[in-house]
Amino acid sequence: MNTSNGKNVLVTVVVAIISSLLTIWGFNAIQKNNSSQNNGELTVHEKNIDESANSFGQDPNVKLTSLTTSDGFPDFTEVAEKTVHGVVHIKSISIREQQMVNPFDFFFGFGGEGYSQPQEQVGFGSGVIISKDGYIITNNHVIEGAHEVSVTLNDKREFTAKVIGTDPKTDIALIKIEGNDFPYIPFGNSEALKVGEWVLAVGNPFNLTSTVTAGIVSAKNRGNLGNDSGIQSFIQIDAAVNRGNSGGALVNTKGELVGINTMIYSTTGDFNGLAFAVPISIAGKVAADLKQFGMVQRAVLGIQVENIEVVRQRDPEKAKKLSQIKGVAISEFVDRSPAKAAGMEKGDIITAINNNSITDFAELQTQLSKYRPGDKVKVNVQRDGKDKTFTVELKNELGNTEITKSVDAIGNLGATFAPLTNQQKQEMGISSGIKVESVTNDGLFRKEGINKGFVIMRINNSPVNNEADVSRIVITAANSQDKVILVAGFYPNQRTQYIAIDLSKK
Repeated sequence: MNTSNGKNVLVTVVVAIISSLLTIWGFNAIQKNNSSQNNGELTVHEKNIDESANSFGQDPNVKLTSLTTSDGFPDFTEVAEKTVHGVVHIKSISIREQQMVNPFDFFFGFGGEGYSQPQEQVGFGSGVIISKDGYIITNNHVIEGAHEVSVTLNDKREFTAKVIGTDPKTDIALIKIEGNDFPYIPFGNSEALKVGEWVLAVGNPFNLTSTVTAGIVSAKNRGNLGNDSGIQSFIQIDAAVNRGNSGGALVNTKGELVGINTMIYSTTGDFNGLAFAVPISIAGKVAADLKQFGMVQRAVLGIQVENIEVVRQRDPEKAKKLSQIKGVAISEFVDRSPAKAAGMEKGDIITAINNNSITDFAELQTQLSKYRPGDKVKVNVQRDGKDKTFTVELKNELGNTEITKSVDAIGNLGATFAPLTNQQKQEMGISSGIKVESVTNDGLFRKEGINKGFVIMRINNSPVNNEADVSRIVITAANSQDKVILVAGFYPNQRTQYIAIDLSKK
């Protein structure tokens, strides 16, 4: 080979190498830029997920990769193997008073009121281990009213669980078992789920342990399901979920927890093709609050929104215009409103919170449920056709940023209660009520003159029918500025009394 040809070959090789290096450098730069952009879009969600995960000491490196077979089909075997060990079987035992009929009254017509007899009730459900030291998320309705909760792991070990806290509004509860190095499922990003994406439901349907079913995300932000839950942003899936799956895990193909399976839509009580899960972006925050504070810290904007159904009845034309709005129109502000303090006005249409679009009130509630009082959010609004942005410091329902603390409401009152049957309420001429069964000498009830036999109809003008009603109202009052409750009730055959109790005296 002559010298000229050798030089040409050398030049060609050098040019090829330089071109390859430039191509690789450019590709990496583009990938890095795309990654940066993607991270920017998810910064808020990932921050919330990280905070919840950190509350339970989750290792951020405990992840699986998305798996497929050599033919490109999804392969769930490794994900299933990892996640079944993080899902537990829960048995709850509660004692309920059952009204019994006296057989002599039945046969001889003495007309007695009968008597109540305690009956043991056993319920079953699922739960998800979320920390090495045994914290478990489940549904509130799985353990509600239980005086004993037992947990069985996938390896058949049994534990007695302690209830850390419950939140009926989101149907989420946090319980704990004692021990170390439990297998747990790490939190994923439920906001990143896409309709059509594969997911697995892991739980204990019909009391059968370690059951895994597969399906896809059928819809997101599903609300108005006819239940009393405060959640208006369920993940809808078509994986088979049945009785006993409640409180179980919804995981993605990376083995990450993206939801807590909560309910099904069915005319028979069994799976009909529609199941719903609370997104982990909400459930994880609720669990973290229950662990840290004993109760959920809820943030509000302090706005009022017109009910479109009410408007439709009195002004159909106005209702039609409201239904066409893509966002939430502010009709009024509450006292000490953080939104008003930030500069927002009546008539403003909220279109986004922290760059997450808002199309209706349900989505607004869902976004706010991820934050605590004191958090600052960026709120985008439209005003007279122009876009404006406000930074709002969220507050609690009391109009401040203080932490709402859990209190031993019933313990401070020093009382036990017994529910009234519908027949007893009818005979007393009341629509709501609960009877004081006993009082302690050092409780607030005894100090204010409330004793055994007193029938409470209302507390702070809210009807009470069970101990949970009493506890909820007292906790709210204990965290208010006044710290006072007004009890309306009576002793049988006596006049109605109104008794004020200062909760700060305890």
